[in-house]
Amino acid sequence: MKPIADIAESLGLKAENLELYGAYKAKVLSPPPAEPRGKLVMVTAMTPTPAGEGKTTTAIGLTDALRRLGKKAVVALREPSLGPVFGLKGGATGGGAARVVPSDDINLHFTGDMHAVTAAHNLLAAMVDNRIHFDGACGLIDCRTVTWGRVLDMDDRVLRDIVVGIGGPLRGIARETSFDITAASEVMAILCLARDAADLRERLGSILVGYDVQGKPVFARDVKAQGAMAALLRDAVRPNLVQTLEGAPAFIHGGPFANIAHGTNSVIATRLALGLGDIVVTETGFASDLGAEKFFDIVVRTGAVPPPAACVLVATMRALKYHGGVKSVDLAKENVSAVEKGFENLDKHIENMEIFGVPFVVALNKFPTDTEAEIERLTTLCRKRKARFAVSDVFARGGEGGEELAHRTLEAMKEKSRFAFLYPLDRPLIEKIETVARRVYGAKRVDMEGKIRRRLLKLEKDGFGGLPVCVAKTQNSLSDDSEALGRPLDFTLIVTDAQVSAGAGFVVVLCGDIMTMPGLPKSPSAERIDVGSDGRITGISG
Repeated sequence: MKPIADIAESLGLKAENLELYGAYKAKVLSPPPAEPRGKLVMVTAMTPTPAGEGKTTTAIGLTDALRRLGKKAVVALREPSLGPVFGLKGGATGGGAARVVPSDDINLHFTGDMHAVTAAHNLLAAMVDNRIHFDGACGLIDCRTVTWGRVLDMDDRVLRDIVVGIGGPLRGIARETSFDITAASEVMAILCLARDAADLRERLGSILVGYDVQGKPVFARDVKAQGAMAALLRDAVRPNLVQTLEGAPAFIHGGPFANIAHGTNSVIATRLALGLGDIVVTETGFASDLGAEKFFDIVVRTGAVPPPAACVLVATMRALKYHGGVKSVDLAKENVSAVEKGFENLDKHIENMEIFGVPFVVALNKFPTDTEAEIERLTTLCRKRKARFAVSDVFARGGEGGEELAHRTLEAMKEKSRFAFLYPLDRPLIEKIETVARRVYGAKRVDMEGKIRRRLLKLEKDGFGGLPVCVAKTQNSLSDDSEALGRPLDFTLIVTDAQVSAGAGFVVVLCGDIMTMPGLPKSPSAERIDVGSDGRITGISG
C-alpha cells in the first residue's frame, strides 16, 4: 500500500484536506471546490445467487484497468455492514487481485461511520420515548403511532419485534417497537443522499417519527433532535479515501442495502470523485431491478449526480446456471444447457438497461470453473441479443484482466445516452409501484390489502405523494418470491407495508417476506473469522 497522502496528492488533494486514520485511511475534510466534470460508470448485475456475483470486484478491477489505459479513474463504493460480513456473504471489499485496502479495516469498524449512524438513529428513538414519558401517551406524539424504531449493525432476528417500557412508570410507557439493521436506517439513506452537512441537518429534521392524536405528522425537528443527530454525524458525513491493490483512489462512504434501502454510496463521495477524476466507477446493490432502478429513480433525481454515461451488467456462470435450475452444490460443473436456460434472467436485466436508455456492457465475471464451451455459449447469446459483451478476469489478474471490459466500457461511453426516468413524480404512489413492478420486475399485477392502500393514500394526503418509491423486496428473484428463479412470468407482486422516509425523500414499499432486520444463516461467516497471536485477522477478506 502507498501512504494515503500520496493517493490524495494524485487527485490534487493537499495535506490540509485530510484527516488521517493511520497511514492508509483518511477522511476528506475540506476538498477544493470541484463541480462534477467526470463521467460516471455504474456497475449492476443480473439476479445473484445468495452469495453475490462480484459487482464490487468488477468495479474495482474495471477502475484499475481504466487506469492501465491511461484514464484518471476513481472508484466510489459503499462501506460494508457488519451484518453480512459476519453473516452469509462475508467481506465486501472485492476479491482476489481486485480489492480495496486495508481490507480488514474497511470490513470492520473502518472510520466509525456505521457506528455514528447507529448512534444518531438511536438518539432520536430515545428522544421520542423521552417525550412520550414526560408528555404522556397522547402528548406531542400519540404513542400508538410511533414509526421510529431502533437499529443495530448486526444480523439479529430476535430483535425484529420487541416490547419496550415494561416494568413500571419509571421505564416509560409500554409499547411495541422493532429493530432494523443500520444499513436500512433512514439516517443512513440521508447520509448518502445529502449534498453537504447543512443539507444533512435539514433532512434529519424532516424524519417522520409518528403522529399526534389528530393524525398530523410529527417530525424529528418537533422533538428538537436534528442538531444533536447532526453532531454525531459530523465526521461521518466526510468521505473516506483508501486505495485499490494497484493504487487507484477509492472513496468508500455510506452503506445502504439495495433490497431494503436505495443501495448506493454517498452523493457527497460520488460528487467529489467526479470533480477530481475523469471516470468514476460506482456500484449499486444487487441486481438491476433493485440498486440500478433506485439509482436511476432516486439518486439521479436528486440532481446531485448525473445519469451514468455507461453501465456494466455483471453476470456469472454460476448465476446463469443457478437460474437455469442447477443446485448450488453443482454450480462448478459444466452445464451449457443451464447457461442457456438461465440467460432468460440475464435477458430481463438487459431489457431493464434498455428501458432506462443508458449504454451498457454485459461483463462475465470469470471464475476458474468456467469452461470455454460455457463462455462461447454466453458470448453467442449476447451477440444474438445485440448486447455489448466482455469477459472480465479481474479476480485472478487485477487490472490486466479487466482491459477487455475497459475497452468495451469506453466504447459504450461514446454512445449517446437516451436516459429517461421510469415514471413522473406527479403520478399517484400506487401507480408508481405498479410501473416499477410491471416494467422492471415483469409482474402482471400488484396486490395489497385495503389497509396498505389506505396508508398510501394517507401519505399522499400528508404531502408525500410527490416522492419516488423505494421498493424493498428479495434480492434473489425478479419477483417478491425468493424461490422464483429465472424470469418469472404472470406473477403478482404482493405489497405488505408502506412507510415514508421523508428526510431521505422517498416512500419505502415492502413486498413479500422481506425483513429489514436480517438473521444469521445456519453457518455464518463469523464461525470462520479469527485473530491470531500476531493480531492478524483471518477469514474476512478474499
